[in-house]
Amino acid sequence: MHELQVTERILDIVLEHARRGAATRVVRVHLTIGDLSDLEAEWIQHYFDYLSRGTPADGARLEVRRSPIVARCEDCDAEFEVPREALGSARCGECGGSDLALVSGREYRIDHLEVL
Repeated sequence: MHELQVTERILDIVLEHARRGAATRVVRVHLTIGDLSDLEAEWIQHYFDYLSRGTPADGARLEVRRSPIVARCEDCDAEFEVPREALGSARCGECGGSDLALVSGREYRIDHLEVL
């Protein structure tokens, strides 16, 4: 059900930007979703199809790109990608530190729209 709430918000933003740009139709929505996010692209599309019926976004396709998990070492400020399965045991490749802060991996965002 989490996808439904997120998709409602995505659609609200898409429709607002389409309205501001005087678009008559939204063709494609490009999204980035972090690898730590539990959002599933197929469910977001399913809910988007349902919620967008009768709007300028009716029939729009969602193009989802996954973004990597990135951590920052609190000791040396190095940033690096971390595989999901290694998140709990990751160490900095520069200094070996284990005090890490999450920089990205949980986000979802609309990168751009294709409209007519």
